[in-house]
Amino acid sequence: MNVAIIGASGYTGLELIKILINHPKFDITYIANSSGEETLEELHPCLKDVLNVKVQKADAKEISKVADLAFLALPHKTSMAFAKELLELGVKVVDLSADYRLELETYEKHYCPHEDKEHINEAVYGLPEYYKKELKEAKLVANPGCYPTASLLALLPFVDFIEEKTPIFIDAKSGVSGAGKKLSETSHFVHLNENIHAYNPFKHRHMPEIQEKVKLVKSKEFQINFVPHLLPITRGMLVSVYATLKDEIDVEKILEESYKNSKFVRIRKTPVDIKSTAGTNFCDIFVARNGKALFVNSSIDNLLRGASSQAVVNANLMCGFEEDEGIPKIAYVP
Repeated sequence: MNVAIIGASGYTGLELIKILINHPKFDITYIANSSGEETLEELHPCLKDVLNVKVQKADAKEISKVADLAFLALPHKTSMAFAKELLELGVKVVDLSADYRLELETYEKHYCPHEDKEHINEAVYGLPEYYKKELKEAKLVANPGCYPTASLLALLPFVDFIEEKTPIFIDAKSGVSGAGKKLSETSHFVHLNENIHAYNPFKHRHMPEIQEKVKLVKSKEFQINFVPHLLPITRGMLVSVYATLKDEIDVEKILEESYKNSKFVRIRKTPVDIKSTAGTNFCDIFVARNGKALFVNSSIDNLLRGASSQAVVNANLMCGFEEDEGIPKIAYVP
């Protein structure tokens, strides 16, 4: 099946290319960025002599002639306009931006006015462990953010057992690649090296995404307090969830039962680490309790399970392939 990658300049675009080059069912027939002026080697020197596909300026009509599915690795707002045109031309879309992840009211409250109200309700949230059936019928997939992916996979198995009037705290830490290529003061080497800091506590845009999906999946509302931190590492994400249980239950059994059929969730017997999931689509999860106090610990690769490899899993399901076809499983260790 022929696929296009729109937004090839960034880290997630690069990771999509790296995965799809070796995919047994997908062929890259179109690569685009905003200008179409650079070569692939200029965008990503590591791809020299690896892939011979011209980088073009994105054109939906041209994409529809050569691709059946498009991955959009574009900023929010830019993505929705392009997705709308592709969908109307019959091209399936996996959108890595935030443009279709939220219900309309929530999106417009935290982002901007939505320009594709026709399709926002058709989008399937791309968390395969909870939406696999819907993904198999989808024409538009909203790929989850990295923080919501790691947080929701850790939290959702326990939602029915958490005391509803108590707050949930999510402490999340990400590698700096999650901030993208654009340089800022907080991602500058001099600031970040040998340092760590929280940013946007209780105000990060991924907090309403987590809160909304808990409500949609489990029909329960909680006060979720989300605090992200930036780590002085390139890639990886570590999430710690704290909550109060209704009763002293067997949390290990609940976790095992929740993901017994999941190919990309691994249950750990000790607290998780970032290195073991770096370079893979796995989410590692550990759980413990102290009386009614619950601790859930998860790790993912923020660029892969938090973006590009999860996008390819979703594309596999959309196209009738096995979800793990062509998906990286070997960690970057040591």
